[in-house]
Amino acid sequence: MPLVDMPLEQLQTYQGRNPRPADHDEYWDRALAEMRAVDPALELAPAEFAVPGAECFDLYFTGVRGARIHAKYLRPAQASAPHPAVVMFHGYSGSAGEWFDKLSYVAMGYSIAALDCRGQGGSSQDVGGVVGNTYRGHIIRGLDDAPEKLLFRDIYLDTAQLAGIVMSLPEVDAARVAAVRGSQGGGLTLACAALEPRIRKAAPTYPFLCDYQRVWEMDLATGAYEELKTYFRQFDPRHEREQEIFTKLGYIDCQHLAPRIRAEVLMGVGLMDTICPPSTQYAAYNKITSPKRTVIYPDFGHEGLPGFHDRVFGFLCDW
Repeated sequence: MPLVDMPLEQLQTYQGRNPRPADHDEYWDRALAEMRAVDPALELAPAEFAVPGAECFDLYFTGVRGARIHAKYLRPAQASAPHPAVVMFHGYSGSAGEWFDKLSYVAMGYSIAALDCRGQGGSSQDVGGVVGNTYRGHIIRGLDDAPEKLLFRDIYLDTAQLAGIVMSLPEVDAARVAAVRGSQGGGLTLACAALEPRIRKAAPTYPFLCDYQRVWEMDLATGAYEELKTYFRQFDPRHEREQEIFTKLGYIDCQHLAPRIRAEVLMGVGLMDTICPPSTQYAAYNKITSPKRTVIYPDFGHEGLPGFHDRVFGFLCDW
């Protein structure tokens, strides 16, 4: 088959290039302790959008650093017993999206919460406050500050906090909660399942935010990953700090969070993906020790994968 990356047999054993910080586990244990100490001040405000059979809300909670975070939350009208739920994450720079595409889960008797990532296209608050460059993107936000100031640290914590909030709602069966979506949403699905190990099923599609050094070495630091090349060109043009920079990015590299995942995982992969190269996706997938499987599309890139959303829907509804 045509190749933009490694042959499939190498992908299936690849273990990643980006360094893992020595204190990675302690870093995330401290972060989770900080998250759990926050009073979320949960608010459910009835939404303007209304349809028969569903109750729709703007959900707000306070995340780490005091940011007010928004999600769209839908539940079946007049649900009589605790039921499954799905947490959904959007692509890079986007938002929770519209209400209508979440109603399929409500029709199955599920609740669903769709996060607005802080500082991106939705209504969540970005409190800022970092030293150094913030130009081009969120991967490098906080890279010149303490590791605790990396913006994706806070976004990852938002995913876990939202999942925990959903699990605490009286209408939700906390033992049947799943995480889904693609690209940045795929990376956040992995992060959420890692940091909230009660997530039972996870369905990432071509996950972003994995194996940053591999992306750069493939000369694919373009598009979604362009900020990596821009950062080096502006702040380390001779790569004198290369090891330091990639090691710090290792804190927010989903491949290093993947061993924490306890959920059953279904991952969609396009082998012609030049946005999130397949090897970077497999760097995370190969570190997952829970039950898992991939659905492979040899001729597809970072685009719609025919039939995969149907597979995901069946995977999540087969409880």
